[in-house]
Amino acid sequence: MTRKTAREIVLKFCFEITITGKDANEIIEDVFDNEYYESLKNEDEVFNQYPDDKQMEYIKRMVRGIGEHNVELDGYVEKYSKGWQFHRISRIAVAIMKTAMYEILYMPDIPNGASINEAVELARAYEEPETVPFINGVLGSFTRGELNQ
Repeated sequence: MTRKTAREIVLKFCFEITITGKDANEIIEDVFDNEYYESLKNEDEVFNQYPDDKQMEYIKRMVRGIGEHNVELDGYVEKYSKGWQFHRISRIAVAIMKTAMYEILYMPDIPNGASINEAVELARAYEEPETVPFINGVLGSFTRGELNQ
């Protein structure tokens, strides 16, 4: 499994946290039950391969971190989405931005540019074309605004 695939799994979990308010540890326990994970292959190809130890560590760290910093990350999305009301932004776009923002803030081993580029690629796969530059712009503004203080 690649980091890109692991990031896409994180996105799906972040989306679930955003929509349901479920606890990150609960999501991890439920999904990574071998039998349940195996059943997901039929629903989404991103689950075709079980994560290796390195990817599992990344996924768990990300999902737990996003869950722990959920309110903070929502605040950043709202702050840097100039001219948009938070509740009008699609939940998948919010999840994409929160995933990248968490990496930028709390995972210094991942270059900021890589986090933003991967978010843009996820946006191309999951969002309308006009949403892609919006996500890119929000993440660029966020990075400049929060890391240059």
